[in-house]
Amino acid sequence: MTDKAKLYFTEEHEWVEIVNDTLVRIGISDYAVEQLGDIVFVELPEADTDLGAGDEFATVESVKSTSEIYAPVGGAVARVNDALEDEPEKLNESPFEDGWLIELNVSADIDVSGLMDAGAYDDYVSSL
Repeated sequence: MTDKAKLYFTEEHEWVEIVNDTLVRIGISDYAVEQLGDIVFVELPEADTDLGAGDEFATVESVKSTSEIYAPVGGAVARVNDALEDEPEKLNESPFEDGWLIELNVSADIDVSGLMDAGAYDDYVSSL
């Protein structure tokens, strides 16, 4: 189980988990999933796609709306969560574990200084 306290968050509700010195996993928060409602489709990028911080990389469609997802950090797509293609509801069921979106190869100096830790994110969400 992913420890939410070890994640970093954006104001757009994406999260980043530092897997190791050169790999991060990215997804969307439980708050984002709750706002979207039942997710019915997820479009993810191809492996080896280069992303800059802030680049749109995915689309998540729910019964309520469609949302674009942006990369909190830059890197090359190492792996996508192919399970979401057939089971997009994994995002609703487990946004921090089975519902991750992509993994990125990043440089060894991962910059998360512009992101919120879990406590700051919880405070941010409670102010919305």
